[in-house]
Amino acid sequence: MSKVSYYTAEGLKKLKDELDHLKSVMRPKASQDIAEARDKGDLSENAEYDAAKEAQGLLEMRISKLEEVYSNARLIDESQLDVSKALVLSNVKIKNQSNGMEMKYTLVAESEADLKTGKISVTSPIGKGLLGKSVGEVAEITVPNGVLKFEILEISRD
Repeated sequence: MSKVSYYTAEGLKKLKDELDHLKSVMRPKASQDIAEARDKGDLSENAEYDAAKEAQGLLEMRISKLEEVYSNARLIDESQLDVSKALVLSNVKIKNQSNGMEMKYTLVAESEADLKTGKISVTSPIGKGLLGKSVGEVAEITVPNGVLKFEILEISRD
């Protein structure tokens, strides 16, 4: 049983583009590498041929995995999301109550998380702690080194 995963339009396009690239560019290249290695002589002692076959196997495994993920991917309908609570695709501005530091994060599906761009997964400890909270509420989030308290200052959607 495969796991359904939710994506933004941008994330779903990125997944589809990667899958298309692997199928249309990398797969023919792998076949060409095998053909070139086969032309070099005796296959029983041809390390280049073995390496090309192994690379092709890994590529096919990656394509298969991405096809499975893509077939179980669902697009998040942003118009149906409640803007008063922190949900997937919410931009949440929070304030750490212990040091007064303010941060802004976008809550996204696990597959689209990227801390450098301020996108945190809803399955991360902070993401889980913020889900369902409203402006003014305090989220108590258990992290490996204790409990952090974040006040929700603002929730928005882009």
